[in-house]
Amino acid sequence: MTTTESTPTKFKPYSRQTIVAARQWQWLTPELQEAVQVVSHVLPFRTNAYVMEELIDWDKVPDDPIYRLTFPHRDMLPPHEYEQLRDLVLDKKDEAEISRLVHRIRMRMNPHPAGQMTHNVPRVNDAPLRGLQHKYKETVLFFPSAGQTCHAYCSFCFRWPQFVGMEDMKFDARESSELVSYLKSHPDVTDVLLTGGDPMIMNTRSLAEFLEPLLAPELGHIQNIRIGTKSVAYWPQRFVSDKDSDDLMRLFEKVVRSGRNLAIMGHYNHAVELRHPVAQQAVKRIVGTGATLRMQGPLIRHINEDPKSWAELWTTGVRLGAIPYYMFVERDTGPREYFSLPLARAHEIFQEAYSMVSGLSRTVRGPSMSAFPGKVVIDGVVTINGEKLFALQFLQARNPEWVRRPFFARYDPDATWLDHLKPAFGRDRFFFELESGGPLLGPGGRVIPLVPGGQRGNDPQPDAARPGAARPDAA
Repeated sequence: MTTTESTPTKFKPYSRQTIVAARQWQWLTPELQEAVQVVSHVLPFRTNAYVMEELIDWDKVPDDPIYRLTFPHRDMLPPHEYEQLRDLVLDKKDEAEISRLVHRIRMRMNPHPAGQMTHNVPRVNDAPLRGLQHKYKETVLFFPSAGQTCHAYCSFCFRWPQFVGMEDMKFDARESSELVSYLKSHPDVTDVLLTGGDPMIMNTRSLAEFLEPLLAPELGHIQNIRIGTKSVAYWPQRFVSDKDSDDLMRLFEKVVRSGRNLAIMGHYNHAVELRHPVAQQAVKRIVGTGATLRMQGPLIRHINEDPKSWAELWTTGVRLGAIPYYMFVERDTGPREYFSLPLARAHEIFQEAYSMVSGLSRTVRGPSMSAFPGKVVIDGVVTINGEKLFALQFLQARNPEWVRRPFFARYDPDATWLDHLKPAFGRDRFFFELESGGPLLGPGGRVIPLVPGGQRGNDPQPDAARPGAARPDAA
């Protein structure tokens, strides 16, 4: 890594086509170079000079966490797929065959997990709103088309279809009129999340075109405007030294003066991302506008399994004025076999990191699965009536009645996702799974009902009501 004096101030991206021009490319072994050229045909690859100069320790490559976070690796594909693709890319160079194989690989990777396209897209006059998602009643996600790229791509990203040319699976909206119209007809919505991609890839003028309409008096029910961004880690200069960074701070102040809470949802994956002076200055400038900065990121094998790194990240953020928010479980998409950790191990890492920090950092929640029915957190591992169990609850749910309702699953040391878990106490389904009564089918045929508020569905004895368990309305 270089010194602060040589920190890049002009954004310079690198892709598969241009990475060979970076001086660091020559430091990679032929095997690592090959993996980048081959795997990047399937998964998106984009990095930048700041990431390469300041965040990656090239003496530790390929095991450096930020290298693994941003560069494709051979093991992200099964051996047979890698060999097939390598043969086509490097030897036969058959573009048509490459496209067909790449498409097959991508489609088996569950490109849109948790019902993003099948259940989250709202419809008006029976037509889908292409750039919106509305999974939870309080919060609408908006995907501005100009923000559907990033300063660098994370190799684990669950929104990877946004970046690889899968147009039929892409979320994007070219302007905000449909969003405003939708919000006017949904007064229960209190939060709007601008997401991507990364909205902070836009210049300030373009960002303002999407933010300012949300400040209209007729949208007074919108209390919180969130912006999901990785720029705080991959290009913190966006808030510090970019030519319109001061204009960006004034825009943030304008949103705050309107009476709304502006929450910058900062995606951080490792403590090194917040060690650099420019990254710390970015945090201070953001919170100095009156906006809040909330820190979130997934737990990922090969990258951030060390509890000390999480503890450092949270405590540094708090010192600078940020708020630790979520530790997520890596989603069931993309090269999940490469990145996923058992839920039991995820809980251990979270607990160990949580025990290292003061109360101000314990605003963080996790490990949380953003699954089809909602956000499910692993509260602990318990033994009830001699049975070892996972204690779980919904932090957010498609059906609001499920939120904060404890339930239990049989302990499985190998499970990595909600669908791998089995109900406790000899039951054959969880309380949110029904076989009738207007269910929705989740991924893989799981039956997930949406029950109107105030109703519990037709399950006469929810798992939380079993002998020895907490009452459903506990917590």
